[in-house]
Amino acid sequence: MQYTTLCYLECGNSYLMLHRVKKEHDLNQGKWLGIGGKFQDAESPEDCVLRECFEETGLTLTEYRYRGLVTFVSNEAPTEYMHLFTASAWTGAPHPCDEGELAWIEKAALRSLPLWEGDHIFLDLLEQNAPFFSLKLRYEGERLVEAFLNGTQIR
Repeated sequence: MQYTTLCYLECGNSYLMLHRVKKEHDLNQGKWLGIGGKFQDAESPEDCVLRECFEETGLTLTEYRYRGLVTFVSNEAPTEYMHLFTASAWTGAPHPCDEGELAWIEKAALRSLPLWEGDHIFLDLLEQNAPFFSLKLRYEGERLVEAFLNGTQIR
């Protein structure tokens, strides 16, 4: 079991995205993701998202919102509890990331990039400004086989 955060930094109609192309043996190899990573001991979700965003981008979040909890169940990896955030303000200057290439991607173009299938579901929820949600995604390999939103099956 692992605990992670993921944050979508939003500027106008774009999100800051990370194209995971630098690490060998990366479960997310080739995918586009928001910014985030694994909890360290004694961190809260907020502690983790602030640290991970700074480490990966050089930016210090000043306005952010906890949007939901996404539970990933996979036949190939341990269950992951991902705390999902969006951010609308920060300070600092971006720096290169050792996990991939950072790029501002227009929201309208995002769906055409290589994403995990379930990411489309929570990106839609973010765009709809849905209230805090719990989303469970069950994968077999890279294929999404089930999705539950607030306990109700949606796929």
